[in-house]
Amino acid sequence: MDNPNPAFSIITPMYNGAALICATIDSVLRQTAVDWEMIIVDDCSPDGGAGANAVKKYADSDPRILLIVSPTNRGSSGARNLAMERARGRYIAFLDSDDIWDDGYLERMSRHINNNTDDDVAIYFCGYRRKDSSCQQEILPPYSCTGKKDFKKMLFHDPIFPSASIFDPGKLKSEVWFNEDLKNLRDDYVFWLDIMVQGLAAMGYDDILVDYRMRDDSVTASKRRMIVPQWNIYRKVLGMGIIRSGFYMMSWAINGILKYRRV
Repeated sequence: MDNPNPAFSIITPMYNGAALICATIDSVLRQTAVDWEMIIVDDCSPDGGAGANAVKKYADSDPRILLIVSPTNRGSSGARNLAMERARGRYIAFLDSDDIWDDGYLERMSRHINNNTDDDVAIYFCGYRRKDSSCQQEILPPYSCTGKKDFKKMLFHDPIFPSASIFDPGKLKSEVWFNEDLKNLRDDYVFWLDIMVQGLAAMGYDDILVDYRMRDDSVTASKRRMIVPQWNIYRKVLGMGIIRSGFYMMSWAINGILKYRRV
């Protein structure tokens, strides 16, 4: 039976996701915690409806799964906004359409949330494995970053992986949405900053509970692709001067090198 007030709303943007979305949904269905809804937004995929049809088969048999087909391509930021508009959960959990949760992800994260005593913590995140595109082999050591992160710390380094994060909208002083002008690049980072600028923080845990599929070239090419968007965050979104932007940019680059080292 559909629960009108689930504990978690799982937000999943999808673009050309037919090949991988089933594994992602299956990982949600295997959760030991069952009080959730999953909202999957097909972002106007040019796949002839293959991804949407794959999701429909699940939605037809489980009322907790909802498919939204966007008539226009809005990027992951717009797709997540569409899903959040429909979300009914107490907490918002993000899961990209090619990533996989451990069976106990929601249960373990629920325990962390319930044990948290810091009123200003609104984001909870854990560690993740970094696997190849087939999700069979780890290509880098697992990554985690424990402890409390506030706005200032996040300017130096963003340790929060969307598919390993949950946030509490009840802590917000005003609503926060993804910046659709950013499309798919650094929109999640700005989303966290927009939450934290309200005086809120994130808490990281060392549990390794998520499989992140990395493209074969993502260790190097993806990092290069992020350089200009990251610079634009400091300069255009946050309105920093060149010297201050350069300082944080250098810190971001160093932390990125450390994050992607192989040993």
